Amino acid sequence: MTAATASFEEPRTSRVDAVVGVLRRNAWALGLVVFFGLMLVFTRIIQPTYGVSGVQGLAIGVLPLAFAAAAQTVIVISGGIDLSIGSMMALTSVVAATSMKGQSEEFGVLVVALTLLLGIGLGAINGGLIVLTRVPDIIVTLAMSFVWAGAALLVLNVPGGGAALWLTDLVLGSLGNEWIPKAAVLLASLVAIIWLTVRHSRLGLWFYAIGSSHLAAFRSGVPVNRAKLFSYAVGGLFAALAGLSLTASTGNASPIPAPEHTLFSVAAVVLGGVSLAGGRGGLFGPIVAVFILSLLRTDLTFLKLNPSLATVAQGVILVAVVMFGTLVQFRRSRR
Repeated sequence: MTAATASFEEPRTSRVDAVVGVLRRNAWALGLVVFFGLMLVFTRIIQPTYGVSGVQGLAIGVLPLAFAAAAQTVIVISGGIDLSIGSMMALTSVVAATSMKGQSEEFGVLVVALTLLLGIGLGAINGGLIVLTRVPDIIVTLAMSFVWAGAALLVLNVPGGGAALWLTDLVLGSLGNEWIPKAAVLLASLVAIIWLTVRHSRLGLWFYAIGSSHLAAFRSGVPVNRAKLFSYAVGGLFAALAGLSLTASTGNASPIPAPEHTLFSVAAVVLGGVSLAGGRGGLFGPIVAVFILSLLRTDLTFLKLNPSLATVAQGVILVAVVMFGTLVQFRRSRR
């Protein structure tokens, strides 16, 4: 082999190795994508009329749940957990809906911006309390879930409010092609913009560092307390997006938090391949997991089975995933 041939083969080999490395690191998420594709095929088989309207309905229904899963994922990666996401969604939703009712479209832009700031503030309060009190995340966020739920009822005690037309237009309908729901495009765009900005910044490194080991992160010069607070603030931002998407998709708001929003976010994190111990994972897997869990309920409805079986199936799936993840980690530790 000549020197020229060797130099030509080396870049090609390095590119192949890089692609293989990416596939290995994202094997679980890619497997979820394949599984979701198979579920779509199965759905079409059991319900031949499932088409454009079904896909658009799935995307719209998944939108708030996907943002909730994104909020939970960021916090879990940082080594925490937030049980108040559903309540924050309800609070931000009612604040936005009551503020936009009867107002101009331009005023709606200001309301959305302030609602996002509110979400960041709510998340920062959660993180600040955890840092200051040293009480476990699960206790603080469980308590704060009642605080935010009560605040939502103070703002709006019955379902109501309104939404700007441009906000609902962002969610409903298709974009370009009827098979491309606006809700899916909005979800992909916002998650990519926010997460890629955070992930490839010093802040993202802090999140993964404190999630892997607080002590090691502290010894490496990471401001652990500040990183913890910021992780909850970013989670609050995603929770606010989830609340706004609820208002946008329904045109109003409900002050009663849906318990499944928080539980669904945790389930999506587990199924999405994110380590509950922190320090590993990303947003892509949990978001795909949300689509899978939502479509599972739809399929059970088409099969005319008890919808409660969907909850049972989700529990079985989560137990299987956790057991599989534990087995993999045990094998790695013995090598």
